[in-house]
Order: sequence, then C-alpha cells, then structure tokens
Amino acid sequence: MTGGDDSKGGGLDWAAAYKRLERLASTTEAATSVDPVREAALLDERARALARPLEHQRQAGPLLELVHFRSGEQDYALETRFVLEVMRAPEQLVPLPGAPELLHGLTLLHGEVLAVVELAPLFGRSAPATHGPVLVVGQGRPELGLRADVVEEVLVLARDTLLAPPPALGAQERTLVSGISRDGIIVLEAETLLGDGRLFFDFSEERSA
Repeated sequence: MTGGDDSKGGGLDWAAAYKRLERLASTTEAATSVDPVREAALLDERARALARPLEHQRQAGPLLELVHFRSGEQDYALETRFVLEVMRAPEQLVPLPGAPELLHGLTLLHGEVLAVVELAPLFGRSAPATHGPVLVVGQGRPELGLRADVVEEVLVLARDTLLAPPPALGAQERTLVSGISRDGIIVLEAETLLGDGRLFFDFSEERSA
C-alpha cells in the first residue's frame, strides 16, 4: 500500500509491531471471519430492501445501497459494493505508540497486514480509544479497515434525497462526502476515501528502515 508522509516519523516502533504481527500469524488465525449473526442480519435487510416494489423505486430515482455504521458518535454509510466483509473486533489488533491519530492499529487479514483507521480525525474530531467491528473496504481487494462502534444495517436511499454537505465542513472534508441523509447519516464518497493518502501507510518501507 502506498501513502503520504503522515505514515512516517519518530516514535513508531515498527520492528516491535511486526514482531507482534508475526507472532500472531504463527500462533493463531487472524480474526478475519465475518460475524455470522451480523452477516445474516445484513443479508436479510438487504433482501428486504431489494424486495421493495419496483414502482416505488422508480419514483425515488437512482438508488444507493449502503452499509450504515456508527463510529465516534457519528453515523456514516458506505456503498455496499465497496464493503468486502465485516470483521468482529479484532483481538489481534496491534496498536502503534506514536502513530498518527488516524491509524487505529494493524491487524492481519488472510495473512496480509491491514491498516485499521479512524474516520473521526478526518472530520476534525478526536478518535475514540474503543475497539469495535472493522469494515474491510476496497475496490475488488482489501485496501483498508474502517473501525466502527457498531454496524447497524443495510439501507437503500434515493441519491436525490441526500442533502449537500454543510458549509461548516472544509473543502477537503466535503470531497469525502457524497451527501447527508435527512436522518443525519454522512454518506461517504468511497472512491475519494480510498484515494486519500492520509489513510494509507507504506509498511514495506517502514519495515526495512
């Protein structure tokens, strides 16, 4: 994975972090399985949403199928096509003392290092210290883990019902937001989020440094 300069700097004990990750990989399988109960609930909700009468969908305009989750006292949603799986709170999460606030920690996903990040600092709020489920997101492959307090449900919303991001958000923050639902859910612009260099860290360079 590639990233900006935010991933580097003093205070990060990368050697210790990788030793812990290697120890986890050799002694136990990483916590990468989808929570069966949550997965069933998400699939049931998705089925119910997709079973709504077609005439209502046509009246509503273009639809977005979204995973609704809560993180740091804020509700977010992300298109389901970008959510590859949902991990239970990883017991094998490795925190990095001195890391940027955006980086919650590292875990293993199918034997590969995955960065778990926080959304709150992107919107000017402090990152919570709690652990929770992780949404594995990417375009066809795992690219990033988003820490959540709870994954709520799958929603289907009409794109034209979304409100514009409020002026209080800075220009950079507004690029991350497709719109806001009338219930106050921030609908994230997934492609922009996955292209934000602040959320990506080049572990191979740090490991060899």
